[in-house]
Amino acid sequence: MFGTAATTTTAAAAAAAAANTAQAARTDLLCAFRRNTIASSSSWYHPIACIQVHSPSLWSSCGGPIRAMAESQTPSVSKDEAQPSYPGNKQALISLSDKKDLEFLGNELQELGYMIVSTGGTATALENAGISVTKVEQLTSFPEMLGGRVKTLHPNIHGGILARRDQKHHMEALNKHGIGTFDVVVVNLYPFYDKVTSTGGINFEDGIENIDIGGPAMIRAAAKNHKDVLIVVDSQDYPALIEFLKRNHNDQQFRRKLAWKAFQHVASYDSAVSEWLWKQTVGDKFPPSLTVPLSLKSSLRYGENPHQKAAFYVDKSLYEVNAGGIATSIQHHGKEMSYNNYLDADAAWNCVSDFKNPTCVIVKHTNPCGVASRNDILEAYRLAVKADPVSAFGGIVAFNIEVDEALAKEIREFRSPTDGETRMFYEIVVAPSYTKKGLEILRGKSKTLRILEAEKNEKGKLSLRQVGGGWLAQDSDDLVPEDIQFKVVSEKSPQESELHDAEFAWLCVKHVKSNAIVIAKNNCMLGMGSGQPNRLESLRIALRKAGDGVKGAALASDAFFPFAWKDAVEEACESGIGVIAEPGGSIRDNDAIDCCNKYDVSLLFTNVRHFRH
Repeated sequence: MFGTAATTTTAAAAAAAAANTAQAARTDLLCAFRRNTIASSSSWYHPIACIQVHSPSLWSSCGGPIRAMAESQTPSVSKDEAQPSYPGNKQALISLSDKKDLEFLGNELQELGYMIVSTGGTATALENAGISVTKVEQLTSFPEMLGGRVKTLHPNIHGGILARRDQKHHMEALNKHGIGTFDVVVVNLYPFYDKVTSTGGINFEDGIENIDIGGPAMIRAAAKNHKDVLIVVDSQDYPALIEFLKRNHNDQQFRRKLAWKAFQHVASYDSAVSEWLWKQTVGDKFPPSLTVPLSLKSSLRYGENPHQKAAFYVDKSLYEVNAGGIATSIQHHGKEMSYNNYLDADAAWNCVSDFKNPTCVIVKHTNPCGVASRNDILEAYRLAVKADPVSAFGGIVAFNIEVDEALAKEIREFRSPTDGETRMFYEIVVAPSYTKKGLEILRGKSKTLRILEAEKNEKGKLSLRQVGGGWLAQDSDDLVPEDIQFKVVSEKSPQESELHDAEFAWLCVKHVKSNAIVIAKNNCMLGMGSGQPNRLESLRIALRKAGDGVKGAALASDAFFPFAWKDAVEEACESGIGVIAEPGGSIRDNDAIDCCNKYDVSLLFTNVRHFRH
């Protein structure tokens, strides 16, 4: 018994001695490294690349214990004391989903003396490119966990990102725990946006798994500490980053710009997650809080007027993906788009897209001044111009079918009906497509003519409009004649052709600014009155433009008539209008009905108002 016990004790003592010897060796190595670090620089800042310390007592055994003091008691290191990383000790952390230009970045950083730390697929890609890389788990001493959900969420990573180099107690804490600093962090995020907007969509669980956690944490940490850490989230910034590092300048504006871009990147990412999750949870179009991610498409020469600065942004909300519209149109030719160009092109495109048959719409100051539908698009174009050639000159022309060679020649050569000589001039032509020859001909009309190719707007969009200090949100006005009922309320019923004229006029008036009146016949707008404070004035403008064509034509009003006798309804009847379409809903609707009955005019109630302010 005693012999066995003695043998066991001897073996245990030998094992303990061996362990102490190994521990002492490790301690001596670490102490020597740290003494050299402190001796080689007056700075507390020195990155530690590979040594991981898990025993809090190691530093105290070196004979130089350092106590982490509270921030209020810790003096800041002066700018003179704070030094950048030395060659061979600088660290860059790279973790990318989109690995575009990764090889360029890795090679350049390596040539500048950076030790590259990376994760998973990024590390593999770097290694395959022949670039030396240290994997994150070598710094954390932890493998990826939970199916990749936990990789970089570790003090050895975030401590190295967040530590302020001018704070003595920050650098003491890093040295105490053997944590190296990062000078550069390059991160982009899981492709959540692309995944949830892909064809066929994505199921809920897959959507959740594509929400990045570690990436945004590193981006935000580096952006917060941008004074010491350069954060890059866009591969287009790689050349600028490398140039900055080569110059070795302390340009805080450059660092702040990268930090701003980083926070904006994360904010846009989070807005997509929030929008998607809200739809998965509730589905209501109007959440209690709404973030709209906007991406700058272009800086504009000026705004609505020359003294106003302006820019154009594209809405990156999920509901706008592949949803069409002028914002995503392709410009094939011409001067750069202006603020007013975008407004007018949008109005023209929205209007022409509502029509099923081949149609031409001409817009001036966001109001359609000419609309015509014909199987022969050349005839539709001519009729649209003739409706108001003075207004059409300098306007925007939109078509809902492809522009071919014949149509392009007509647009190029057509003369103004006012004198038969002056070629019509336009700011913009917009259509869903162009033939090769058609595009070539239009380009020859003018160097400045803007030629846009656009996709039809999807229905059901959210419509936003700004007021001072806030935004108004509503459903887009997507109704077309097929969606509503034209109810006959007069004694006389319209003929089939008159009903078609009323439907055409009603679709036109939907796109005219209130108070709005449109007179139309045979799928052609003859006259319109817009934007007047009272409906009677809008009617008189429309009648004047329609001229003799008013006889037997259809009239559409965007809202009900508040008065009938000796007012708009009676003047319309007296002018020869054959059918009137209006929403109804006035307390004097019976007066309108009686007036139409007196003049033997058909009256239709739509029960749908089309205010446009």
